[in-house]
Amino acid sequence: MKPITKIEIITRSEKIDELKEAMNGIGVAGMTMSQVYGCGLTKGHKEIYRGQEYTINLIPKTKVEIVVCEVPVDLVIATAKKVCQTGKIGDGKIFIYPIANAVRIRTGEEGDIAIMDPEK
Repeated sequence: MKPITKIEIITRSEKIDELKEAMNGIGVAGMTMSQVYGCGLTKGHKEIYRGQEYTINLIPKTKVEIVVCEVPVDLVIATAKKVCQTGKIGDGKIFIYPIANAVRIRTGEEGDIAIMDPEK
């Protein structure tokens, strides 16, 4: 069984379409996206609305979860960095986790075969 890795990318929502296309281009078969809110080292920012100053503590971002065993993890990370990096605060983070097992519910297949494209 090949090692299975989960890559979690938290980035700017406006980068998602470009990121999705780039991941499809390197052979990533599937991904899960969620709208999330959070703050990093800057702890948010201040905005003025109708003359009142407000502190925005949680910034909207998009979290992309990708699980791979055939596509090299380093390629996924390099591609995500290339697409998501603007050089400004708020570009996001990438987290990498080892996965102990995966199960395809429909067939009961386990391990790396559970996340592979059955058409290949």
